[in-house]
Amino acid sequence: MNVSQSFKMAIKSLRTSKMRSLLTMLGIIIGVGAVIIIISLGNGVTGMVNQQVEKLGVNLVQTMIYGVGDGTTLNLDPQRMYDLVEENPEVLSGVSPYVTASAVVRSNGTEYEDTTIYGVSEAIYRPESNSTLDGCTLAEGRFLQYVDVVRRQHVCVLGAYLAEAAFQGDALGKDISIGGQNFTVVGVLDPISATVDAGSLDDQIYIPYENAMEIMGARQVSLYLFTSTSGATAAAAKELIDGLLFDYFQNQDAYYTTTMAEQADLINAMMSVVMVVLVAIAAISLLVGGIGIMNIMLVSVTERTREIGIRKSLGAKRRDIRRQFIIEAGTTSAIGGLLGILFGCLMSLAIGSLIGSMLVSMMTGSSSLTFNAAPSLGAVAVSFGVSVGIGVLFGYLPANKAAKLNPIDALRYE
Repeated sequence: MNVSQSFKMAIKSLRTSKMRSLLTMLGIIIGVGAVIIIISLGNGVTGMVNQQVEKLGVNLVQTMIYGVGDGTTLNLDPQRMYDLVEENPEVLSGVSPYVTASAVVRSNGTEYEDTTIYGVSEAIYRPESNSTLDGCTLAEGRFLQYVDVVRRQHVCVLGAYLAEAAFQGDALGKDISIGGQNFTVVGVLDPISATVDAGSLDDQIYIPYENAMEIMGARQVSLYLFTSTSGATAAAAKELIDGLLFDYFQNQDAYYTTTMAEQADLINAMMSVVMVVLVAIAAISLLVGGIGIMNIMLVSVTERTREIGIRKSLGAKRRDIRRQFIIEAGTTSAIGGLLGILFGCLMSLAIGSLIGSMLVSMMTGSSSLTFNAAPSLGAVAVSFGVSVGIGVLFGYLPANKAAKLNPIDALRYE
């Protein structure tokens, strides 16, 4: 009996006991489906992280200043950072202090209590992409300019929520009170969140950083956003910044600098570890499925003992009997693997569409990012190969048992 005939017999055997065959395949279906879903969702998150890196720019470098606990941070003038950029134009292209402030925002007698105020410089805006380093896009008007920052002019750029809630979409040139001081609106940002509400990512204001420090009574900047000349010089930019800060503080714990590439690598590494753990857990279902196949094949050997005796008496060799049962076990797991792949692909698409927008909103609040949970061809191929391999592996013991049956005892078996 050749391989094709063995395969046809295997299909016939599965069709004879459809419910038993389905229950046998269930562990394989669940295991393969779970692996496909986990890998697909992991690929979706990884892709979204990479999109965010591309959006913010691979040349973005962030520096947090903690100080050494003795007040010396107060003496670190932001001008030192500006001087560093000017002294190294081949590596650094710009820097913006980034101050977060809280203050009462009023317009026409209405208070906006949840508004976040960001103090920045003009360097945070990238004219070539019409966006800021933190991912906001300018909708109308202009962003803060060098003269605004140097002269501490009372100008601001509003988020989409304030522009609509306070000025009904006509905000340019109007005044808004921030911390008791009037600021003139010179620009409005595009919506970021899917729902533009109070307290959302669209409820924000950009003003010159020294104005923000004055409003909140601060004397220090704790966060700086640098841009390197390209993604290739980001690592060199980080070394320059760390060198300046170490010379000043003499303490590596007083600051922390990271590039966008490092953040993306860290997130992707964490995702890889989580995916490996989850896939390992899902693989338990494949193990259970393999045990189920072995169990049902042992039952099949018992039920077909007389058939095995007849085939041996007609000249079938041990390898023929062994091959027949291995092919049956492999066919069972292969069909289960195909059903599992179909189940996993459908569930990946369904789950991706349900939670994709939520994950994008939680991660960045940007509707320009996409969450694609479609399974990769490699994951499908590996899952199918593993399912077939499990069937062959766990089917070998019953097949070997059938091959070793004594034909005389098998013919006498009732």
